[in-house]
Amino acid sequence: MSIQSLRRTASCRFLIALLALASWPGVAAAQQDAAAAAPLNAHKKTHGDGWECDRGYRSVRLSCVAVDVPPNAYLDSSGSGWKCNRGFREAGGTCAEINVPADAFLASSGSAWECRRGYRNVDQSCVAVEVPPNAHLASSYRGGWECDRGYRRLGRSCVAIAVPENAYLDSSGDRWKCERGFRQSGDSCARLEIPQQGFIGRSGNDWDCNRGYRKRDASCVAVEMPMNAHLGYSGNSWTCDSGYRQQGEMCTKDRG
Repeated sequence: MSIQSLRRTASCRFLIALLALASWPGVAAAQQDAAAAAPLNAHKKTHGDGWECDRGYRSVRLSCVAVDVPPNAYLDSSGSGWKCNRGFREAGGTCAEINVPADAFLASSGSAWECRRGYRNVDQSCVAVEVPPNAHLASSYRGGWECDRGYRRLGRSCVAIAVPENAYLDSSGDRWKCERGFRQSGDSCARLEIPQQGFIGRSGNDWDCNRGYRKRDASCVAVEMPMNAHLGYSGNSWTCDSGYRQQGEMCTKDRG
């Protein structure tokens, strides 16, 4: 056997010996312990390999240091940070108490304040809302007012709405609408002039023609239909019968 063959045989035997040594239970356990070694105030992760700091500590350069929680604060849900208590807000790494002015209350967040209903925020204080006559405090938002029904806003006051004859206040209460059978004409309501074969429409403030008639200026005229046609869905126009198609004002046999 040559010297090179002897060297290759020796190398193979050495490699096999190393692999066998690594597979021994004691050596494998030692390797796992070394890989999972955690610093002080840390624990092995529940899932996966590695470690994580205990609650109240945070990771800094492969070590776990205590979270410095200032007065009036608490550890957050992650356990590696902090939040201020209700009634306090963060200010330069500390928790400063929120100064709630008179006629105000802590907001639901606990980190700000809001004025009570009937007051508004002016320069970090709450001042009473001045409600003019014929008005009331707004319910949709804080710090404002709305005119009563039948009045409309004009600057900082509420003026009465002049409702003409044959009209009424609409659902908003700040404008008027003509009654059924009347149409708005400027600031008044004029009675509808309904022609023959006409009727008051769905809106109540205009008129339509009966079926088989159509509008022409201020009157209703009969719909003129050609042969092989019938009234359409609206009743105010015509369409060709099945098997016919329109050509101008006539219906001609459809040749396919």
